[in-house]
Amino acid sequence: MNRPARLVVLVSGSGTNLQALLDACTDPAYGARVVAVGADRDGIEGLARAERAGIPTFARSVSDFETREGWDAAMTTLVERFEPDVVVSAGFMKLLSTDFLAKFLTLNTHPALCPAFPGMHGPRDALEHGVKVTGATLFVVDAGVDTGPIVAQVPVEVAEDDDVDSLHERIKTAERAMLVDAVGRIAREGITVDGRRVRIGTSAR
Repeated sequence: MNRPARLVVLVSGSGTNLQALLDACTDPAYGARVVAVGADRDGIEGLARAERAGIPTFARSVSDFETREGWDAAMTTLVERFEPDVVVSAGFMKLLSTDFLAKFLTLNTHPALCPAFPGMHGPRDALEHGVKVTGATLFVVDAGVDTGPIVAQVPVEVAEDDDVDSLHERIKTAERAMLVDAVGRIAREGITVDGRRVRIGTSAR
């Protein structure tokens, strides 16, 4: 019998995507479990959520290290200790090093339909551009900013009376559902990344 996929989740804030994964993992049929939660700062709700669930946590701030390379190496070592099958960047606000990405399959979400509107302000940029449909993207993290191979996408219609906050809230709701569904499928069925093409269920985990 295959063991549940081991997830390490990285957070920087309130951890709502983390909570969605924690809730999903309570069902044995989901096929995954969160084995650790890491952060780039202490005292955040995301870490508190993990602690309430009895999950090991760690936090390392860039400011605690003389160089960014030192922080990168420390995060890589910490994550490696938990032997993850998948690392999920769930609102984690730091770029990860190429060494880190070479070691771990790392997934992230973006509140737009990539490759449109990358960066920090996807919902705002979508509104300013006047699109009628935007959404959320789950992708394999690479060295760029929101440029990695696309795992899943979900559309969200833009309402006539939307502002940035209202649009972003609907995107986040769709994003959480997409993340939980895709991570569960990856855990149960495996994933293949071939260049920019991503397939779920075509190889054993």
